[in-house]
Amino acid sequence: MSRVSVKKRILRVQDATRVRKVDVLAAEEPLEIRLNGAPLTVTMRTPGDDFDLAAGFLVSEGAVGSPDEISTIRYCAGATVDGGNTYNVLDVRLAPGVPAPEPRNFYTTSSCGVCGKASLEAVRTVARWSAGDDPVELAQSTVVGLPGRLRAAQRVFDRTGGLHAAGLFTAEGEPLCVREDVGRHNAVDKLLGWALREGRLPLRGTVLMVSGRASFELVQKAVMGGVPVLAAVSAPSSLAVELAAEEGLTLIGFLRGDSMNVYTGERRLLAARPAKGAPGEASEQDAREDVTSGAGNGSAGARSPG
Repeated sequence: MSRVSVKKRILRVQDATRVRKVDVLAAEEPLEIRLNGAPLTVTMRTPGDDFDLAAGFLVSEGAVGSPDEISTIRYCAGATVDGGNTYNVLDVRLAPGVPAPEPRNFYTTSSCGVCGKASLEAVRTVARWSAGDDPVELAQSTVVGLPGRLRAAQRVFDRTGGLHAAGLFTAEGEPLCVREDVGRHNAVDKLLGWALREGRLPLRGTVLMVSGRASFELVQKAVMGGVPVLAAVSAPSSLAVELAAEEGLTLIGFLRGDSMNVYTGERRLLAARPAKGAPGEASEQDAREDVTSGAGNGSAGARSPG
């Protein structure tokens, strides 16, 4: 099977110095996903955790929501002209009695150009769980520690510097699962597929941490998995914020160092308590009230860092 990284000889140029060396690249190959033998979609991905990717894609599209709805996932043999197996074609068989969704029922994500109310209504139509009724609360200190914990688990990134990562954490900041891929959406689908196959959906009481920006597509995947909190090291898009507000998802962006922007769902973030004896010291109850007062889903968070 293909490796997750590939070695290539390159020319390294730095000022007047030129050196021939071997560089390690993140692998990228197409994966065709078939459903009950019929072609469903093709995505460019980093090989590895392909079964999770296929299962997670079906979760994201609202096709399945529990492990018993999938009968088998297997690589298709004879995928090449000479009968060899490329490990780039998967067939997912749904369990008996589970209806196969029609392609026309799959809503199109932001990467394909659909936007606005059509996208929001599509997510509301197919989502099986509500993120808004999840009562989970997070300590501010836990949230600011998530990027470091995610980075520490990026083993392939250490070798290539070219992969996105998505991590699923408990409300106390403990890692449940981390996945890497050249596509940030694939990394999240791999997480959702892992959760589906482990029987963990919906992912209540968890935080989804991603290494890049928070697009509409990532927010909808979080919603489809029942995740109540999505945090990103970079910016969200306007439609991502709108969908998060609609669905009651806590959306955090620009999570870097000790700062962050809380775009929606402020009620879940507990304020940091001042040092004991410090001026303006507040009780834990005061801190909770400061954060939640007047903060409905969609309330603006902190200003951009700097």
